[in-house]
Amino acid sequence: MELTQTRYSVADGVALVTLDRPDSLNAFTTTMMNELLEIFATASRDDAVRAVVVTGAGRAFCAGADLSVGGATFDSDARGTAEGLSEHRDGGGRVTLEIFKCRKPVIAAINGPAVGVGITMTLPMDMRVVAEDAKVGFVFARRGIVPEACSSWFLPRIVGIAKAAELCMTGRVFRAAEEADSGLFNYVVPAAEVLDKAMELAREIAENTSAVSVALSKALLWRGLAFPDPQHAHLIDSKCIFWAGQRPDSYEGVQSFLEKRAPRFQMSAWSDMPDFYPWWVEPKV
Repeated sequence: MELTQTRYSVADGVALVTLDRPDSLNAFTTTMMNELLEIFATASRDDAVRAVVVTGAGRAFCAGADLSVGGATFDSDARGTAEGLSEHRDGGGRVTLEIFKCRKPVIAAINGPAVGVGITMTLPMDMRVVAEDAKVGFVFARRGIVPEACSSWFLPRIVGIAKAAELCMTGRVFRAAEEADSGLFNYVVPAAEVLDKAMELAREIAENTSAVSVALSKALLWRGLAFPDPQHAHLIDSKCIFWAGQRPDSYEGVQSFLEKRAPRFQMSAWSDMPDFYPWWVEPKV
């Protein structure tokens, strides 16, 4: 697929995804959506990719949906793209679900403004590094719509229901540094350091961990959020550790530690996963 509104490159185990509409503050479009869907599906399958970093070109991360259509921006009927109430699928939600499914850890490098879908698309990402002066906002109530991109599920799990309600119901735009302690961001740093910090995290993963271990850990953490009690987590992590302990990466992890050397993990997060993965049932939509 030819990329026209994003860029994608892989080096040293890290895939770098760049939202690339700098003249429009990387505003989200259908084209960008389709490119991101392809990118994350590709990264998930590619054994050369151990971690993914997402950032924006120019001074913004993503200013939200492209509003150039005007008042009809969110009216599918008026724009001739209506699929019917039961068939319609929010574009931002399609992207967040693809990110959520990705078997590789995904790190947001929020280098500038991130508003609307510009911030909700980062919620299924596993870590967020943000510029301290970046303007961020869950502005949907101020646009006459509702939180999208599955953010009504992700946001309360990240910051708690009370903070999620505050951010969504006021719709206010804030500087990232104001919410440094909310749990929304892993690191709040000067703008010039955002990408470097995100890449540092990605390389730490790429150079020191088993791809299969990380993919299983990601699934255990995220999917465990829906468990009603720790007993459910105990049953599935027992199955995972029993399976993993018999595999080459476990032997290599222990042996490299004993020999005081860097590990040389060989297993694939795409082709070497256990037969019981995925252990959850994907909802039909």
